[in-house]
Amino acid sequence: MTRNLAITVVLILGAVVSLGIYAYTSSSGTPAPKPRPGAAASAAPSSPAGPAPEDLLVRDNSRYLSRTDGAEVTVVEFLDFECEACRAQFPVMEKLRAEYDGRIDFVIRYFPLPGHTNSTTAATAVEAAAQQGALEEMYVKMYETQAEWGESQESKAEVFVGFAEELGLDVERFRTDMDDPATLERVRADFADGVELGIRGTPTIFVNGRQTQQMPSYEALSSMIDGELQG
Repeated sequence: MTRNLAITVVLILGAVVSLGIYAYTSSSGTPAPKPRPGAAASAAPSSPAGPAPEDLLVRDNSRYLSRTDGAEVTVVEFLDFECEACRAQFPVMEKLRAEYDGRIDFVIRYFPLPGHTNSTTAATAVEAAAQQGALEEMYVKMYETQAEWGESQESKAEVFVGFAEELGLDVERFRTDMDDPATLERVRADFADGVELGIRGTPTIFVNGRQTQQMPSYEALSSMIDGELQG
């Protein structure tokens, strides 16, 4: 493939992703992403020179998988539970949480991509579980079972209700919370923050506001975290 043809393919793919996000934000009432002058659309933006705005990365109602009083490092992941790349990243993030337990905060933000039929439903299911104190359990369940329900063109809402039952949650309350417009708006608010940050794909990860490389290894993340802890 020639260099010019390769560039053309990348730009086309970036445009497709951006149009998909635009369609999602337009239909959901979420603000569409603002174009950055001089920057070509891409599936994952390059790491910014400085830290991202703290108020966009973590909100008062953001969901913490791990939280420590006085933590000097906060890891934020914008994720999509139907995204295969997120599932591939999941073991890395779990190892990171285990190794740095009690030393860092770990925040997840919902960023369901418009090309996935059940990504938004999965996010509302995780949020509904979080409202019963089972955020971590449902988060893990989604990735461990993604191969069973992901990429389906049919709604898997009842599958997620089954997960809630397996986890011992109040199933009727779970159904109500999952279907509550306020839960959907909670997911869309996370998505809107991601769009404002220029995120175009998942997983997108930040360490103390600094965006990592795409699909960072444990070693890369550990190096960034250690640098912040020692700083």
